[in-house]
Amino acid sequence: MSRVRVLYLAGSGRSGSTLVTTVLGQLDGCFAAGELRYLWQRGVLDDRPCGCGLPFGDCPLWTKVVGALPPPVDAGRIAAGLRTRLRMRGLPGLLRRHRAGRTAVPAHSDDVVLAALYTALAGALGPGGPGGPVIVDSSKLPPYGALLDGLPGIDLRILHVVRDPRATAFSWRRRRSLDGAPGDRLMSRPPVWKAALLWLVWNAATLRLWGCRAPDRYLRVRYEDFVADPAGTTARIAAFAGLDADRLPFTGPHEVRLDATHSVAGNPSRHRTGPVPVTDDSEWITGLSRGGYLVASTVTAPLLRRFGYPLRRPGRRPSDDRPGRPSDDCPGRPADVAGGRRSDDGEG
Repeated sequence: MSRVRVLYLAGSGRSGSTLVTTVLGQLDGCFAAGELRYLWQRGVLDDRPCGCGLPFGDCPLWTKVVGALPPPVDAGRIAAGLRTRLRMRGLPGLLRRHRAGRTAVPAHSDDVVLAALYTALAGALGPGGPGGPVIVDSSKLPPYGALLDGLPGIDLRILHVVRDPRATAFSWRRRRSLDGAPGDRLMSRPPVWKAALLWLVWNAATLRLWGCRAPDRYLRVRYEDFVADPAGTTARIAAFAGLDADRLPFTGPHEVRLDATHSVAGNPSRHRTGPVPVTDDSEWITGLSRGGYLVASTVTAPLLRRFGYPLRRPGRRPSDDRPGRPSDDCPGRPADVAGGRRSDDGEG
């Protein structure tokens, strides 16, 4: 049996991964699955809405997928196990094992069900094109990506989506309702220093795990470059993932037409359908306080230049301006990967 093709979006939160995932889900042979690491808690246990709008337990697709898993399935145990196995304090050990050529995330009895989830989903989707469908998992957390990388039957490729850390820190401070949660619960709003630290840790871990050690399976795309050239960037991602990019969903240079997906968990914007503008939200340039900008810049300085972001606060820029040129990730190698080959333009 052929391995399940998974395109894993890695990086930090509020980096535009929801829009990128939903756009990719419009391509033939591609399925926008959303944040599958949360399927057990937010889907099976909490019964929050699928991207199609139905409660998870009422969605015909997910009902079929969950029904195909090997019994018994203890969603609560799996969810709790993932929280324990993927904690940030375990990251140094994970990276040491990876560097030594060992399995980064130690095997666990739940791995049989986790691997079966992707196999069952691919089976429910049908052929999807040469090599089977491509499942886009936007879980982002590098340790979960490392876990998938060690599971049998999965052909994993990494799409590293990055965004200016000052923009992500500002986005985290906005008040947003928690998708599908009862009452008026809001999404978490970490302080600027914590949002910046998470940005640094998760993006650095993504580079360490795949940026240099698996260049043929790694592609980095900046969100700023995606919104500057949505169609061109989507076509490059499609080529990297082995997808057909002949029919892109864009109706104009900066507008995309979105159909509903079956994405699990994630930002509430995953429910948007119809014509959707693809523009750079630059409110953070003037909206982030001077102190917040200084803190975010200081914390993330080790990776700012590497990803092509200026240290100083930029002026409000047109949507087609680019923030800078990324520097080299690995000595002797250009910065990014496109379709298994490296390019030096910072767009993947």
